Amino acid sequence: MTVFTWPVRVYWEDTDGGAIVYYANYLRFLERARTEWLRAHGHSQQALARDAGILFTVVSLQVDYRAPARLDDALEVSCRAQAEGRASLRFLQSIRRAAAAGVAQRLLLEAQVRVACVDATSLRPKRLPEFLLSAVTAEAES
Repeated sequence: MTVFTWPVRVYWEDTDGGAIVYYANYLRFLERARTEWLRAHGHSQQALARDAGILFTVVSLQVDYRAPARLDDALEVSCRAQAEGRASLRFLQSIRRAAAAGVAQRLLLEAQVRVACVDATSLRPKRLPEFLLSAVTAEAES
């Protein structure tokens, strides 16, 4: 099974007063990885809205925080999609501190994010396009 990974660096703006990543900013990292997952499959959010007439909206989120990320950490955000019904995807995601000289990789966060595919105009649920379902199936089989 192929797992998409996106690198992220922790900047000052991501942290609280103690140079630890503020809890809500992890959601930004997860969002970026999902957006880049789409881009890796040849689709930008903007093009999907314009050409396919679809948007994605988060409808549920479960996050388990395991350990903190700190200022200047290099992170790896993973993203694996599963089709869930006709109009939604569930992303299994994690954030790990990247391995560095003398330091092992460490799991910092695990998340499940369900996104609904909606019509860009009406915001009503819309069937996932076949090209996205094919990408999800191909990843699961590889």
